[in-house]
Amino acid sequence: MSKKIEINKDISEKDDQKPDEEVVKLVSKHKEKKEKTVDDKVLKNKIKKKDTEIKHLKKEISTLKVEYLRQLADKENLRKRLEREKSEYYQSALSDILTEFLNILDNFERALQNDTPDTEESFREGVEMIYKMFMSVLNKQGVQPIDIKNTKFDPRFHQAFSTVESSDVNEPMVGEEYQKGYTLHDRLLRPSLVKVVVPKKVKE
Repeated sequence: MSKKIEINKDISEKDDQKPDEEVVKLVSKHKEKKEKTVDDKVLKNKIKKKDTEIKHLKKEISTLKVEYLRQLADKENLRKRLEREKSEYYQSALSDILTEFLNILDNFERALQNDTPDTEESFREGVEMIYKMFMSVLNKQGVQPIDIKNTKFDPRFHQAFSTVESSDVNEPMVGEEYQKGYTLHDRLLRPSLVKVVVPKKVKE
């Protein structure tokens, strides 16, 4: 009899334990569901935040693109304007120079049309006057002749056409000028074509 009572007691204890396990399972399941709901909300908030950031960045990119295109157009317009102004300045400067050369040409034409026989001296004076006018125009534009008097040979400004040895020099010197050289604002425009006097070689 006592053995039967003990068995029933065990069964009763097992029955008492079952509801506790189910409750634990339900609680655990509810907890997992709740946690999942919280995770979903957090994820949705993150996605929403990212969407907002993306929209903001897209708007900023669009603004920057418009600004870049505007600046690009401004630079292109500035480049074209500078080229146009440069061309106009060049044409204006060229016109001024050519006008001065035309004045010199007028003097040449007058000299050629003069039927009155002139003396050699008066003819020379006329040519010298025209030459001075021509040089004056060049000088105003920054053109200057290269001076070769008592000058050492300098390949930057002189071009050797011929050479001659001499015992009177210790280093190459400019001896004779065949064609005058010129500089433009201190930069070489055309080198002087010269004869170069070099030290005489000592025979061994």
